[in-house]
Amino acid sequence: MANESPKVARLATDTVSTAATAATTATENVASKATNFAEAGTTQMRSAMEQASKAAQEFAEFSRGNAEIFTQVAQTWMMGTQDLSRQAFAFAQALTDHTLEGARALATVKSLKEAAEIQANFARGTLDRVMSETTKMQEASLRLAEQVTTPVTQRVSLAMERATKPLAA
Repeated sequence: MANESPKVARLATDTVSTAATAATTATENVASKATNFAEAGTTQMRSAMEQASKAAQEFAEFSRGNAEIFTQVAQTWMMGTQDLSRQAFAFAQALTDHTLEGARALATVKSLKEAAEIQANFARGTLDRVMSETTKMQEASLRLAEQVTTPVTQRVSLAMERATKPLAA
């Protein structure tokens, strides 16, 4: 039995040593896995934050572009309506002048036939001016509408393109 004591002691020492090594290895594995998990989480969080920051920056830039387009459109609209108003007032003034010329001409008539000719010429001239100015005003209005709607349409198209881009990706 005396011979067996050192064997039992060595076996106990080997068992404790093996258990200690296993515990150390397990602790190192757990620590390594925890570190890897934390690093992966940090990487994912950083990536998500970068994407969110980029999206916020793109949104801010797009919103700034919208404000610039709105300002441009409002300015174009105001200048265009001022031009249309000037044209309308100039036309009204021209019609008034034409009417006064017709009235002066009628005041000097010597016969009914002469009055009828002056009145016919006046009516024809008025109709020609009205048709001509109406066409000009209509064309100017259409140009203004196009100048105002084109930037807005382009901006809406860009917004739709950006909105569908992440869905396609």
